[in-house]
Amino acid sequence: MSSRRQIKIAGSLCAAAVTAFMVLPGAALADDGPGTGSDEGGKQVDAAPAGVKLTTTLPEKISADNSTGQTQNLVAGVSNQGSKGSGPVILAVVGFDGLVVKDVPNCTAIPEGKLPKGSNSGFSCAIDNLAAGKSKSYKVAATFDLDKTGKICLPVQSGDTKKTFWQQGPVPFGTTSPSPNAPVTPLLLGTENKPAAPAGDKGGDKGGGSDQGDLPPTGAGDAVLPLGAVGAALLAAGGAGLWWTRRTEPGVR
Repeated sequence: MSSRRQIKIAGSLCAAAVTAFMVLPGAALADDGPGTGSDEGGKQVDAAPAGVKLTTTLPEKISADNSTGQTQNLVAGVSNQGSKGSGPVILAVVGFDGLVVKDVPNCTAIPEGKLPKGSNSGFSCAIDNLAAGKSKSYKVAATFDLDKTGKICLPVQSGDTKKTFWQQGPVPFGTTSPSPNAPVTPLLLGTENKPAAPAGDKGGDKGGGSDQGDLPPTGAGDAVLPLGAVGAALLAAGGAGLWWTRRTEPGVR
């Protein structure tokens, strides 16, 4: 579907820095997953170590309950398609606009004051090492306001938070054919949501304005591709994530 290939992004680098919080020995941070899904809206930011190739995936289709807004089948995956182990890395799951991340099991909630600019919720997931050819998957509990567009972002950072190896999004979920009378509304990855509210009502244009740019193809020649990692500061204690964002468009703060 050609309309799904035009991805709108918020225009800022959604990279996370996480504090040195403790992970208990033997604690399961995520389940080994098949690595299935789509990396649509993803791009490399900083070069990963030799032999390491990190990417993320999201399902091509989820759904939102029309009564409660709760999403179904939303799973965030991270995989290492390289030939060597990744070492410590951090995956973050961040919600924008109408998509609010409520919980990611075994991950740490980002405090409201530390979230990336423009986001509304987020969780940081620490992984000690992702072996070559292996994947991790996280079931994401979220809600979706069908009167708005909703986006999600999956950045992957080095364990010391100095580099962002990969970032998927902020990429939208949505539908161009709302079904307000059905129990659930199917939402497609890479699709701007068309609210069911009548034209001129409050729903719809928030979060999907014309100031958002098209996601460029990944490559060294792309002028708007984020360059370098976002700086990070580590807190002395606790499990809170400290986030820094930056705009890649000239004149945008």
